[in-house]
Amino acid sequence: MHRYSVTDPKPRRCILPFAAEPLQLAGLRRAVKAELAAWGMSALAGEAQLITTELASNVIKHVGQGSAATLVLDADADQLRVELHDSSDKEPQRLQPARDEESGRGLQLLAALAATWGTTPTAAGKAVWCELPLTPDETRRRIQRATTVMEAYGRAVGGPTARLSHRSALEESVTSLILDLLHWLTAHGLDPDDILDRAQTHFESDLKAAG
Repeated sequence: MHRYSVTDPKPRRCILPFAAEPLQLAGLRRAVKAELAAWGMSALAGEAQLITTELASNVIKHVGQGSAATLVLDADADQLRVELHDSSDKEPQRLQPARDEESGRGLQLLAALAATWGTTPTAAGKAVWCELPLTPDETRRRIQRATTVMEAYGRAVGGPTARLSHRSALEESVTSLILDLLHWLTAHGLDPDDILDRAQTHFESDLKAAG
């Protein structure tokens, strides 16, 4: 993986060419985290890493393993733009996967995390891009915090970190975490049903506010 810095006219830009291989994903995430830390934008690192993983995984799956791709991070005064360039001119399709399907949720994740996203034709193929505001709203903050918790929980139980693109693994990990929390609540003399009811009430209120 090669890193290029472009200092004019936009000083906060990072261009990362890479081969679309599963082993490259961890390196891409580390590069995103390090670059955003250098820009003073660590608060967006978790979301940007999630988006990078999903976009790069889509290239591996739909364009071809080993194909050439480029990740571009571009920041201005009020937002971070993440672009993934590949050699295919086929635009991603928004799917409505069934509950038991493990794929087809990448665009749903982009819509949940990004303020806006889309695709742009390029001379070599296309770029899928999304933009993150420098001050994330509360829903994005909650998604980012939950992702951090799930990654830590996966390490704590000695299992693989749940991937958002694999529904069965994610559901199993979330169910296990909730079960542990219910035991924890009971051990501390709290009523699990009351806590779950309160959480559901707040969740429904958030959905209404967002709608």
